[in-house]
Amino acid sequence: MRFLITAGPTREYLDPVRYLSNASSGRVGCALAAAAKAAGHTVTLILGPGTVAPPPVDELERVTSAADMFEAVVARFDGCDVFVAAAAVCDYRPTTREEKKIKKTEGKLTVEFERTTDILAQMAKRRRRQTLVGFCLETEDLERRARNKLEVKQLDLVVANGPEAVDATRQDALLITSRGQVETLKDVTKAELAARILQAVTKRSGK
Repeated sequence: MRFLITAGPTREYLDPVRYLSNASSGRVGCALAAAAKAAGHTVTLILGPGTVAPPPVDELERVTSAADMFEAVVARFDGCDVFVAAAAVCDYRPTTREEKKIKKTEGKLTVEFERTTDILAQMAKRRRRQTLVGFCLETEDLERRARNKLEVKQLDLVVANGPEAVDATRQDALLITSRGQVETLKDVTKAELAARILQAVTKRSGK
């Protein structure tokens, strides 16, 4: 199968030196890319500016912003069998990016933000035969919100976890399928989590 995987954070710049981002390392996405490649699949990895070195894959595309990642995914989506949206994409970006560094002044600084494109939702609209895997990080009502994301975005599998999983070496997670099956994983490594995701995807696809 042909896997298209996104991993890592994105950055949305306020000016040439400051940006909005998150603490995602890209470990899960890279671990999944490594597992899929080791299993003999064709893997394209679209990687944001995380802290983890990418594994050997068939194609590696490095991106910075949510818009960059969206364009990279769109260009490759029709040719994939499985799309795994493991990247922690910024939901908002500044409406304007200053050309020069914003200088410190007295008083408050107000920044206006706009929504970025929801990559996974857009790919759900474009899908033909592809298997779609999404991730859900919540601070409360994890399973309920993960199930809602699964339904609203028409996913085949959602991987849910809390903020303690960010940049951690081990984590808990829920794997929820579109058929209503729930698997609870406790204290697993990123590699172990990646292996379970890959197993769930290949089982669904029958490959």
